[in-house]
Amino acid sequence: MANTPFHPLEKQGISVKAQVHWNLGTAPLVEQAIARSEGMLAAEGPLVVKTGAHTGRSAKDKYIVRDAETENTVWWGKTNVPMDPAHFANLKEDFLKALGEKDTLFVADLFGGSQAEHRVNVRVINEKAWHNLFIRTLLVRPEVADLASFVPEYTIIDLPSFVADPARHGCRSETVIAVNFSEKLILIGGTAYAGEMKKSVFGILNYLLPVKGIMPMHCSANIGPNGDTAVFFGLSGTGKTTLSADASRTLIGDDEHGWSDTAVFNFEGGCYAKMIRLSAEAEPEIFATTKRFGTVLENVVMDPATRQLDFDDNSLAENSRGSYPINFIPNASKDNLGPVPQNIIFLTADAYGVLPPIARLTPEQAMYHFLSGYTARVAGTEIGVTEPEATFSTCFGAPFMPRHPSVYGNLLKERIAKGGVKCWLVNTGWTGGMATMDGISRMPIKATRALLNAALDGSLNTAEFKTDPNFGFEFPVAVAGVDSKILDPRAAWADPAAYDKTAKTLVGQFIDNFAQFADHVDDAVKAAAPKAA
Repeated sequence: MANTPFHPLEKQGISVKAQVHWNLGTAPLVEQAIARSEGMLAAEGPLVVKTGAHTGRSAKDKYIVRDAETENTVWWGKTNVPMDPAHFANLKEDFLKALGEKDTLFVADLFGGSQAEHRVNVRVINEKAWHNLFIRTLLVRPEVADLASFVPEYTIIDLPSFVADPARHGCRSETVIAVNFSEKLILIGGTAYAGEMKKSVFGILNYLLPVKGIMPMHCSANIGPNGDTAVFFGLSGTGKTTLSADASRTLIGDDEHGWSDTAVFNFEGGCYAKMIRLSAEAEPEIFATTKRFGTVLENVVMDPATRQLDFDDNSLAENSRGSYPINFIPNASKDNLGPVPQNIIFLTADAYGVLPPIARLTPEQAMYHFLSGYTARVAGTEIGVTEPEATFSTCFGAPFMPRHPSVYGNLLKERIAKGGVKCWLVNTGWTGGMATMDGISRMPIKATRALLNAALDGSLNTAEFKTDPNFGFEFPVAVAGVDSKILDPRAAWADPAAYDKTAKTLVGQFIDNFAQFADHVDDAVKAAAPKAA
């Protein structure tokens, strides 16, 4: 790649003394990372790195600058926390000063979005070579011809060594992620968790695309042999990456997509998979990427002598991660896009063990569950979360949605109606009891895959269904290859009375949580709410 950019840093008002490495490819970035002692090569080729104290997102350290641009467009609250423009000005001044003192910097010019007319030009400036490799892997990589005229629209400056000052910068700790939509600038400091960069780009697109009538989605997506696209909504740890990497279907992407009038398109050019307890049997396509040069493994334990990996060891992090180009998955889409979807799947890891492994939703139920975003936060995904716990994250991605949830909910409702899309709720969480009970395990991946296959190939449509007395959706009574006992969640519990009590608790939480959306939905969606049996 050329080392002389079309649009240099000076044109952005950024002055540095550093040697700037522009748009390096995988091999030179790996060489730089090793030479700078940022990581080590494992026996079969991947780069293994450690992120230090931050092994997940610092959700409580993220801010959006509150100004004339965002005052009435951002949904302010505990997720979208405001930062005063004066504090951001101080932060920017100190960031640029710290940047100017670096001896070496790595810059990548990339695209957020695979559909050309809807993508955004993003420049990422890093002090770590492996961070630059990560973001180059995760976003869409421009062709050489594109770089010849590349002008950044948004810029991310990522400095893990930066120490924020709460008093001067208006933040709560020495870690800060500050988003300024007016200046089109994102500053990330005090954390080496690389996922902050990719989620920042997701936030940009989630802010920009709804204005164009495009539905941004925290989902994976794939295409069946008959050209049928399926999208899988879900938070981290619910199975988006695992379930979309299916040998019988073509992968569009594993985490972030847009739904335009003509396509479902990946925001990214790579995948970011959880590595903890990864197995070749359960997830063969993902496991194979851990033996490839160009994959980056974060906080995966490695024997320093043999360089062999131990995916079962969580001593560095429960949220160990692997990033790799999407073409490392053998059946990935060459264009990172596919037709508009025929099926929508909401993935939830139900810590209560109340929801069935699969349920069929009406359009109104789909909007209710989309706005609710029920799941369980899985240990390690966010700092301070060490046990699974029930949570509601609206749109299955509240931390990344700057606008009011009704904006995304109404877009989804319109697109479901326009395309006659089938909607399903899939529980990848616990069955037969609550997650905290002894002897209770996660839903078997093989069972989940069998149920999904039956839904996507249409064979589930002819099954006998039963109406859930609490939630009102329908679940199948019998599906070939799946133990019928787990299909009915109440029957899966040894103590039905305990199930009823637990279900009543969960229903109450749903109702309480949805009160915040009651004024933004019609009566049909309100009527889709669960009711205690």
